[in-house]
Amino acid sequence: MNKNTLKYLIDVTIFIDLCSISIIGFLLGFIIPEGKGVDKYFLSLHRHQWGDIHLYLSLFFIFLIIAHIWLNWAWVKNSSIRYFGDNWKNVLRMFSIAWFIVLFIGWIAVKLS
Repeated sequence: MNKNTLKYLIDVTIFIDLCSISIIGFLLGFIIPEGKGVDKYFLSLHRHQWGDIHLYLSLFFIFLIIAHIWLNWAWVKNSSIRYFGDNWKNVLRMFSIAWFIVLFIGWIAVKLS
């Protein structure tokens, strides 16, 4: 399989996975009720089973994104050099660190609420 076919398959899989994550997130947020004493089933699956599927699809999404970036690293590198010059590595590091900080703050906010 050549590299372009692999890129295409990964991108299509990313799209399908992201749509699935979104639909299940919508189900968990608006369709399947929360709380005690209510019927928390949809299509014969319990709310927690939908949550497990949502988690596994999300972990698979992270794997796919890493593969996508790895396969497109030459483009990422060349575009970064074009926009940021010699500091492109530092800029990419800064964006990566900033993203982890945002995720950490979000995680803390969820834990405190």
